[in-house]
Amino acid sequence: MIPEAPAYWPDPAALADAVALRDRGAIAAALNLLDDRRQEARVRASVLMNRLAARPSSGAHVIGITGPPGSGKSSLSSALIGVWREAGRTVGVLAVDPSSPRTGGALLGDRIRMLRPDDDAVFIRSLASRGELGGLSPEAGPMSLVMLAAFDVVVVETVGIGQSEVDVAELADTTCCVVQPASGDAVQFLKSGIMEVPDLFVVSKADLGVLAERTARELKGAIPRKPEGEWAANVTLVSATTGTGVAELARGFDAHRAWLDAGGQLGDRRRRHQARWILKRLREEFGVHGIERLGGGDGLIKELLRERVPPLTRHEELRKRILSLYGSPEGERT
Repeated sequence: MIPEAPAYWPDPAALADAVALRDRGAIAAALNLLDDRRQEARVRASVLMNRLAARPSSGAHVIGITGPPGSGKSSLSSALIGVWREAGRTVGVLAVDPSSPRTGGALLGDRIRMLRPDDDAVFIRSLASRGELGGLSPEAGPMSLVMLAAFDVVVVETVGIGQSEVDVAELADTTCCVVQPASGDAVQFLKSGIMEVPDLFVVSKADLGVLAERTARELKGAIPRKPEGEWAANVTLVSATTGTGVAELARGFDAHRAWLDAGGQLGDRRRRHQARWILKRLREEFGVHGIERLGGGDGLIKELLRERVPPLTRHEELRKRILSLYGSPEGERT
């Protein structure tokens, strides 16, 4: 049963229908609902996500763009938006920023350069990382599914990664890592194992010439060899300032999406991402012991992969199960 809500809250089923029609007000309201951590909001958000999940699957593509701070992620995103819009594709952006130490909200940073006030086919939402070490906000997963229902391309840009922060690869269909010339990032990535994660690599600021070309060679030499038939990551030299390589990179994203489709991997990848999102959220709330009460992480992932239940609904069901095992009064109320 949907709990009674304040008058300003829209009906979640009607909201889902409006999101699918790319109504900007509805998209903003849906994202705000997902950002609301109150119990009544969680229930209504589940109804919203169930309604969206029941709609026919679209050909939308979720692209993750990550890389160290200052590598040019926002400039690259802006340039890519231009290419996609020229092709007639709609674009939604989830830009994860550092949290404000005062309010906990997003520090908008370079988002202003992505804004296109006269283009209703582009929607940009900034959200705070809230201290997450993986470069993503906890809400980024469900929010990307809302955007997926409304736009042809969904870009999730992280706050910036360190040597182990690669959560975006557990959300996106295709992950792109941006490296700036002469930064030494290629060596650090090789040490940490990050080289095995992205599907595409970008060396930004290609207008620097020799420095950019040298960094591209370093990256190419560090990419692990893949068995025949697996996707082999490539390196693209890009300049957001001059436009060099941006269209080529956009074609690289399309090629990876086509490869996923051809191998029937896209649906499996998305289900695995959602299962891991549920596991991570439960582990953060209840710890390793709570997960063990459900049979352990590996067993839970296998269980989730066999199902077709939207992630918010399944997450709430598993929360209630853990709480009931602990005899929590909250488990009885929710």
